Amino acid sequence: MRIRTGDTVVVIAGADRGVQAKVLQVDPRAGKAIVEGVNRVYKHVRRSQKHPQGGRLSKEMPVAISNLMLVCPQTGKRTRVGYRYTDDGAKERFAVVSGARLGEVSPPRKQHASQQ
Repeated sequence: MRIRTGDTVVVIAGADRGVQAKVLQVDPRAGKAIVEGVNRVYKHVRRSQKHPQGGRLSKEMPVAISNLMLVCPQTGKRTRVGYRYTDDGAKERFAVVSGARLGEVSPPRKQHASQQ
């Protein structure tokens, strides 16, 4: 899964196209993510102790990850995400557009370390 919780993404398809927001939650099995303020729906709630007023609650629903693209932290443009190994053998994510690091994915391993 190339998009992770906390990433800033832009919606590239659907009713909320062009919206830039933060990822709140990712469901890798379903291939969906919940993005802040995107794909909002109304849930009708009956009066109860938890919701004494009742009425309509607005909440975010999951969006397909194929409809999202990561925003590069360096350039501010949308970008694809790639994986590469660092010199010490750690695997990291990077922005394809600018080459900016996006964080480590796995710890260093000897077989992936560069031989110098």
